[in-house]
Amino acid sequence: MNLNQITVPAINVQETVTFYQTLGLELIVEAMPKYARLLCPDGNATLSVHKVGEPVTGPGVIIYFECEQLDEVVADLVNKGIRFDQLPQDESWLWREAILNDPAGNKIKLYFAGENRLNPPWRVATA
Repeated sequence: MNLNQITVPAINVQETVTFYQTLGLELIVEAMPKYARLLCPDGNATLSVHKVGEPVTGPGVIIYFECEQLDEVVADLVNKGIRFDQLPQDESWLWREAILNDPAGNKIKLYFAGENRLNPPWRVATA
């Protein structure tokens, strides 16, 4: 099984798509004003944005984008006007993370975990 895409809700699909394009994703399907799909710059995962009538309440999903050069990527995005709730910092789970929200309020974490992404010291042993 392979993760194909994650779909996030947005009241303004175009504004949210423009935001993700600023992050570096490439628009591959455009069905405005109701839907769009973007390709991540590394790998084959995609992110879809679909129109909703009102903002989603509650914690919702958190989107994680791994960036090998996290601090440089964040600095570049800050220079492009992207606002972060948390600049890159080392976390106790051995990932370095920065936190922001897209225009629709969906939480995003840009992070770097390296080997700890799939093999943290506390990984469950497999048979």
